[in-house]
Amino acid sequence: QVHLVESGGGLVQAGGSLRLSCAASGRAFGAYAMGWFRQAPGKEREFVAAISRNGVNTYYADSVKGRFTISRDNAKNTVYLQMNSLKPEDTAIYYCAADSQSSLYVTPSSYGAYDYWGQGTQATVSS
Repeated sequence: QVHLVESGGGLVQAGGSLRLSCAASGRAFGAYAMGWFRQAPGKEREFVAAISRNGVNTYYADSVKGRFTISRDNAKNTVYLQMNSLKPEDTAIYYCAADSQSSLYVTPSSYGAYDYWGQGTQATVSS
């Protein structure tokens, strides 16, 4: 089992940047593929980005490709989401998630693939 805690959210103007962090505790961090999802008010939770267990592969939603970067530091048990060129439509609660079943190079994008979730961190982008 793994416990996930997100941080780094806040209020930023359009065009600005935020860096989200997700610290994991529990079972070996390298055993999990990691993902970021987000949920805006009145909308369903949607996939944002994923990174494989070994950090080699990444995968992004089209809406954030070229603006967001997911990375991980397995020595620090932490996954990051660097968000640049932020837009008002990026406003949402951002959730970190861990998938214990994927093999080494897989980057799962399905909500159902993830076993563990953090509590979320709010990111608000003003226009």
